[in-house]
Amino acid sequence: MIRKPSFAVVVVTVILLVYCVFIGFHIFLPVAYLIFASSPLLIIWLMYTVIRLGVYHGRDLRADEEWGYQDKSKNELDVF
Repeated sequence: MIRKPSFAVVVVTVILLVYCVFIGFHIFLPVAYLIFASSPLLIIWLMYTVIRLGVYHGRDLRADEEWGYQDKSKNELDVF
């Protein structure tokens, strides 16, 4: 298996675009149906690869933080 999450994202995205073109133009319908049937497996493979091999580059939460967003502070979210 390829060890880069970006590979899985690109492959599944291209397959989705091919599926949309096939269905939209009513061409290669048996192939489109095959893509549709295999789409749950593709999504599972994508999610597994991203969750298992993805690397988080943001900052970790401090000891006094239970959750966090990088683009907003707690005061901006109106959370008590």
